Amino acid sequence: MSKVIIIAVLGIIGLAVGYALFGKWGGEYVSLETLFSFGGNRLQGAFRSISGIEEMRNKVLLSGAAGVVVGLLLAFRRK
Repeated sequence: MSKVIIIAVLGIIGLAVGYALFGKWGGEYVSLETLFSFGGNRLQGAFRSISGIEEMRNKVLLSGAAGVVVGLLLAFRRK
């Protein structure tokens, strides 16, 4: 159970670090609702694509995935 907690905590830390590094747009942080909203109509999707929110979201999610990978490596390295 402790391995799962380590993996989850490092994944959350990765998301937080990714948001801190890549979540700014125009000098201010983009709201989490805007960043992680996947639905919407074509006009909203076009705005997210043009404004760079899609790329920003991908970078934040990749940072979280990197945290999970580090968590996996640490959890299964420790015996």
